[in-house]
Amino acid sequence: MVRFASDDEEALDAYSHAVTSVVDQVGPAVTGVSVGRGGGSGVLFTPDGYLLTNAHVIHGTRRAEVSLPDGSSHSADVVGEDPATDLAVLHLDGPRVAAAELGHSSALRVGQLVVAIGNPLGFSFTVSAGVVSALGRSLRAQDGRLMDAIIQTDVAMNPGNSGGPLVDSRGRVVGINTAIIMGAQGIGFAVPVDTARWVLGELMQHGRVRRGVLGMAAHTRPLDRRLARHHGLDQKSGVEINEVVAGKPADRAGLKPGDILIALDGQRVTSVDEVHKLLGFSSVGRAMAAKLLRSASLLEVTVTPSE
Repeated sequence: MVRFASDDEEALDAYSHAVTSVVDQVGPAVTGVSVGRGGGSGVLFTPDGYLLTNAHVIHGTRRAEVSLPDGSSHSADVVGEDPATDLAVLHLDGPRVAAAELGHSSALRVGQLVVAIGNPLGFSFTVSAGVVSALGRSLRAQDGRLMDAIIQTDVAMNPGNSGGPLVDSRGRVVGINTAIIMGAQGIGFAVPVDTARWVLGELMQHGRVRRGVLGMAAHTRPLDRRLARHHGLDQKSGVEINEVVAGKPADRAGLKPGDILIALDGQRVTSVDEVHKLLGFSSVGRAMAAKLLRSASLLEVTVTPSE
C-alpha cells in the first residue's frame, strides 16, 4: 500500500477542498439544456431563473427544456442569442432557483485552478478540474466573426459541456465553456465572463446585441508594396471591398467594389476582423473617418455605421 508523506497529503487535501467547495457553491446553479435534437449545459445567474448557455446549443429554437440538479425539469424561453460570441440567455419557468456568482475574467492568470461543471455526453452534473492554459486566444464564431480574449484550459471536456460554467477556486464563474478540439486532449476553450456580462445585458434589455454595420462584403488582401511605400503606409494588408449594398452606410459614403480600406475611425485596419472590432454599438450613428486606396489614389471619406 502506497503511503504519501504528510506534506503531500495536506496538498492533496487542499486541492480536494478547493474543488469540492466550488462544486458545493456553483453546482446547484448548473443546468442541463435540451432542445430535442441535442443539448448542452447552462448556468443560472439570477434567482428568478435567467441562465447563460451557448448560442450553438439553442440555435434555431425559441424554447428549451432545462433540467436542474434536483432532477426537476422546466421549460425555458430563449431571451436572445448572439452567435458572434456564441452566447445565449434563457429564462426558466418555475420557482426561484440557486444562482452562481459571476466573477471577472480580467484577473485570470495562466496556471490558475479552474473547474468545469456540465453534462458531457449526457452524463449529468459531471465535474472536471484543471488549469488555465493560455489567455487571449481567438476562435471563429458561427457568423464568421473572430471571438477574442478566449480562455484556453486543460480541463477535461466533451460535447455536452458546451454552455456550462468555468469556475475559479472561489466559486465565481469566469467563463462559459464553448468549444473543444476533437481528437485533441486537454485543449478546451471558454468565452470570458467579462464578455458574457456585456452580452447578457444587451440580450436581456434588447433581445439582441446591437452592433454597427457598414453594408458591404469584403476580404483581407495584401497591399502592393510599391503603392504602400508611395503613400507612406507601414501596413502589409488592407480590406478590399467586394460588394456594396445599395442604400447602406458604405454606399452612402461613396465606397465602391475594388476600394481597399486601410483605416477606420483613426485606427489602421489590416483585416476584416479588425473592422468588426471597430463596429461595436458605440459606432452606430457616429461619423467615422475612413481611409482607402482607389486604384493608385489615397482617399479619405466619412462613413456613419447603422445598427
